[in-house]
Amino acid sequence: MKIAICSSMVFSDKMLEIKKELEAKGHEVFVSKFIDEYTDPKMSERDKEKLTAFHKKEKDAIREFWKSIKKSDAILVLNYKRRGIENYIGGNTLMEIGFAHVLNKRIFLMNQIPDIEYYKSEIEAVKPTIINSDLTRIKLYP
Repeated sequence: MKIAICSSMVFSDKMLEIKKELEAKGHEVFVSKFIDEYTDPKMSERDKEKLTAFHKKEKDAIREFWKSIKKSDAILVLNYKRRGIENYIGGNTLMEIGFAHVLNKRIFLMNQIPDIEYYKSEIEAVKPTIINSDLTRIKLYP
């Protein structure tokens, strides 16, 4: 299966770790083409946020990753605790969930839907499969 990993770039190390695990299971995995720029262990979360803003504005990162979602069979959203919110999903990742839904891709969430009143119902509406960190639950058909 072809899987695009969607997540805050703050979790870039985790994205690369999950990418390896999925590839070992025979999947083809897409991550942001800019991910290598985020792997410096000395890079702070704030620096990663600034770099992400640059990529979105100057490198058209949103459209670039849309192309990966379009080529995939599914997306896997890595939603971990961030900014004091369990299972955080930020604005960009929410957009990627929307892209996947409109493109009729399977949507997998690593963890439960975050309890964020502004868009919880939108995530529920696309009926994601919540895998609770069990990558073996990623299947093309339910």
